[in-house]
Amino acid sequence: MERKFLLEKKNISEDLVALIKRKILDGELNPGDRIVEMKLAREFGISQSPVRESIRHLSGEGIITIVPNKGPVVNKLEARDISEVYSLRSSLEGLAIHLTTQHATDVEIRELADFYDNMGAKLNDESVPSLLKDSLFLHQSIIRLSNHSRLIKVYESISFQIELVNRILGMATTKQKEYDDHRELIEALLKRDPVHAEQVMRKHIYRSYTECMEVLHRNETSVKDRLQSMWQNEDFM
Repeated sequence: MERKFLLEKKNISEDLVALIKRKILDGELNPGDRIVEMKLAREFGISQSPVRESIRHLSGEGIITIVPNKGPVVNKLEARDISEVYSLRSSLEGLAIHLTTQHATDVEIRELADFYDNMGAKLNDESVPSLLKDSLFLHQSIIRLSNHSRLIKVYESISFQIELVNRILGMATTKQKEYDDHRELIEALLKRDPVHAEQVMRKHIYRSYTECMEVLHRNETSVKDRLQSMWQNEDFM
């Protein structure tokens, strides 16, 4: 099937936004990469009009920047961006788990606990390379079970940024770590203590933030070291 048929005629721009986001999350498009409108239009067999519309949408979300004389470019996540994403997550998810412990049914909590147990069953399954998607599902489920419509809507508005940050964090995590780190959330839900659960979630999010910043710092240091080495070895000459 040709890729152009992946786009629905009624929602071409929306579908294209989702596809560009997926390219970024999958590493096909990286920070600093230029998005060529004509190339995308040819790739999907569409006119440039919906491509421009999708670019404007992505620019409005802060995912790309329109650079003069260069065009749309994928934004790089800076330390401040990561800090803002995590601070929002701390507030939103802290409130969400507080509400979930109050309003979710015993069946719903048990289903989350069973899902977590299934994560443990995947630890020795070599066909499962990562548990990041499972971890994300747990967090999204807690948001959903809060039954707070405005909270859910705000969380959805930053869901792409959350996945993008998780991509950075995923560079240094393991299945065992993902499993161990999320035990505390399940235990907090089972205790049904809203205040305690909110404290656990906020500490959980803050720990993820510090780990993400450590990974970012190591990556930046590694790049600087490689560049310095290249200069010293006269590789640029």
